[in-house]
Amino acid sequence: MKINIKASQLDLTPALREYVVMKIGSLGKFVKRWEKEGEVETWVEVDRTTHHHHKGKVFRAVVDIPLPKRVIRAEEYHVDLRAAIDGVKDKLKIELTKFKEKTEGF
Repeated sequence: MKINIKASQLDLTPALREYVVMKIGSLGKFVKRWEKEGEVETWVEVDRTTHHHHKGKVFRAVVDIPLPKRVIRAEEYHVDLRAAIDGVKDKLKIELTKFKEKTEGF
């Protein structure tokens, strides 16, 4: 799984990049069956939604995983960027499991 990361309105530090690759990369086991047809390219966008607010859910994480006949997408807002990444990973895990079961005919 190839992970493309885009950061808007915040600095993408090496530690943050490593955290995203570790968390989203752990979902690679769910998309292995589609990697036989080609590399699955995952698009991750992390950003700060506003500069003038300092409280509330100001960080956002969005992940798109294009699969055959469907794009799995999850979005999470949170006070902490790392928590937003964790939340989006959990949502993706659920959606990928549902899609895998649906395509296997269960």
